[in-house]
Amino acid sequence: MADEDDDLHNKKVLVRSASHMYDELSSFRTWFKWMCVDQSEPRSACLSWFVFSLLGVGVPWLSHYLLACNDCDADHSRTYDSVVQFSLSSVAALSFICLSRFSKKYGLRRFLFLDKLCEESETVRNCYTQQLNRSMKILFIFLMPCFIAETAYKIWWYSSGGSQIPYLGNVFMSNTILCILELTSWLYRTVVFFLVCVLFRLICYLQILRLQDFAQVLVHVHSSVESVLREHLRIRRHLRIISHRFRVFILWVLIFITASLFASLLLTTSANADLRIYKSGELALSSVSFLAGLMILLRSATKITHKAQAVTCLAAKWHACATIESYHWAETEIPLATNQVDCNNHFLLSSNGSSDAEDVGDEEDELDNTKFVPCYANRTISFQKRQALVTYFENNRAGVTIYGFMLDRTSLHTIFGIELTLILWLLGKTVGVS
Repeated sequence: MADEDDDLHNKKVLVRSASHMYDELSSFRTWFKWMCVDQSEPRSACLSWFVFSLLGVGVPWLSHYLLACNDCDADHSRTYDSVVQFSLSSVAALSFICLSRFSKKYGLRRFLFLDKLCEESETVRNCYTQQLNRSMKILFIFLMPCFIAETAYKIWWYSSGGSQIPYLGNVFMSNTILCILELTSWLYRTVVFFLVCVLFRLICYLQILRLQDFAQVLVHVHSSVESVLREHLRIRRHLRIISHRFRVFILWVLIFITASLFASLLLTTSANADLRIYKSGELALSSVSFLAGLMILLRSATKITHKAQAVTCLAAKWHACATIESYHWAETEIPLATNQVDCNNHFLLSSNGSSDAEDVGDEEDELDNTKFVPCYANRTISFQKRQALVTYFENNRAGVTIYGFMLDRTSLHTIFGIELTLILWLLGKTVGVS
């Protein structure tokens, strides 16, 4: 009884993985603390919620009502500010709540599956560590163009507005402080949204590395049906965990962004809409930022689903190659060692002798390629076992799902077509892009 209590206590202790300040997540923790989204401790959690309330809700609300600028000229009136502020705050609130839940419930190491990385191959560990270090660069690549455009617009708006804009005390100091607050609020809300998207992309990249490593298991000489099946079940379990964690976020982001685009189109297509870039440019900028984040989510989910479903094709090819070579070996009755050399040479010539191999480039990988599978697979696995494994793959397709709906290329094309139509229509109305 005492041993059972000790085991239960140990399980409770291991709910969150311990970590230190000099591990591979030090840059992530520094970033989380600077963005005030770290909730590993009660004090940092209170600070995180305070900063979100200030920059995510308070500053946008005050700027919308106090800087409405109803008496300003046509270039400085903020007709579309309500849609911009509400959509940004809504998406930021959803992202912040998801980040808070992930950080509090799982911890950063467990959330990024770093606690399970010791079970993977050295190739997977090295590639995932490299991608982990590149994640912040990817975030800045998407963020900086939008932030530069937003900064240029705010500086122009405050500098050219002058005394028309409501101010307190000195005009220059008041406008400078308000401009900095608005830019900080926009940057905070946008970074929180992009941060969740980049984290989702990072986790999906780990599963792609696992699937590519799984392709080596199929053709390994010592592989068995049980080992292959266990590895595939482990990958499916991780994909189900990812789908369960992110399904609410992806679904509501899609709803919020689509509703924001429709609301923007309703405003810009009205009869008395003023569509000069001075007034509608910020609306177009926020829509482009939303679409960029949504494409990160959908492309990552679709890519991992495509790779997971490519396992079925690889298993069928593996089964066919092994079956053909087993019949060839039985008919020729050549000794095993000689036949091994002959069939390997046969596959080498068949797979590398084609003149089209040079035209493929980087489009093929371990999962999706046109190369023959080495023929020694049939030595350890019988026909019936291989057929059962292929049937299992055909009837148990893995991938990222949202409440049972698979995020594959068909769903990506549908969603992307709708969102791209809306954003191009909006850009055509606001900045003249069609």
